[in-house]
Amino acid sequence: MEKWMESLKRGIYQTFLLDDNYQYFVRGIQITLAVTALALILGLVLGVLLAVIRSAHDQQPSGRRKNPLLGVFNWIAKLYITVIRGTPTMVQLLIMWFVVWSSARATDGNMIRCAVVTFGINSGAYIAEIVRSGIMSIDPGQMEAGRSLGLGYATTMRCVIIPQAFKNILPALGNEMITLLKETSIVTVIGLKDLTKGAMIVQGKTFQAFVPYFAIAAIYLAMVMILSWLMGRLERRLRASDRR
Repeated sequence: MEKWMESLKRGIYQTFLLDDNYQYFVRGIQITLAVTALALILGLVLGVLLAVIRSAHDQQPSGRRKNPLLGVFNWIAKLYITVIRGTPTMVQLLIMWFVVWSSARATDGNMIRCAVVTFGINSGAYIAEIVRSGIMSIDPGQMEAGRSLGLGYATTMRCVIIPQAFKNILPALGNEMITLLKETSIVTVIGLKDLTKGAMIVQGKTFQAFVPYFAIAAIYLAMVMILSWLMGRLERRLRASDRR
């Protein structure tokens, strides 16, 4: 036991204090959170746009002629969602970096932009279905009421439907955000020095695997717990506002 404790102390020292190795973890956390936040914003924009297109197409009156332009957009949205959800995220990241970004220099800025675009596009496909389910859960009378008051379709959707849908889909959006945070660890395959890559660099320098990898596992767990707590508070606040 005493020998194991000495080995652990040495591992902690080499992982965090030797040559200021802790900076790899600090920098890695910053990159991981930046990629997650920016990708989530991009995913929300894409997801809401696709969800509105798909729900507008599905809610067209059955007895009337369908809007052909809306049908084309709906087909493109379904194709996008099917392809993105049907292929691994790592494969999408490799294609984005080695094919789309093939002419770019391997700098942190280019790799971050590539990761944000990849994860944003990937997350958008999942968020689109989450948001669409929330929109479809709202009583159709809400849309009819908004239109009867003289509001346009886009205004009714923005001011009436989506705010109500958001409350219904908040737990699912929280899960998607947590999944996105953990999935960013695969950016190591393109060389981006995120949290996981930082631990790999430290492990290569010190030949210590136990402390670096358990450390990033604890850090990821802490970040997920904080996000879960924040989402729980937001849910409780929204429920409280409904009761007023």
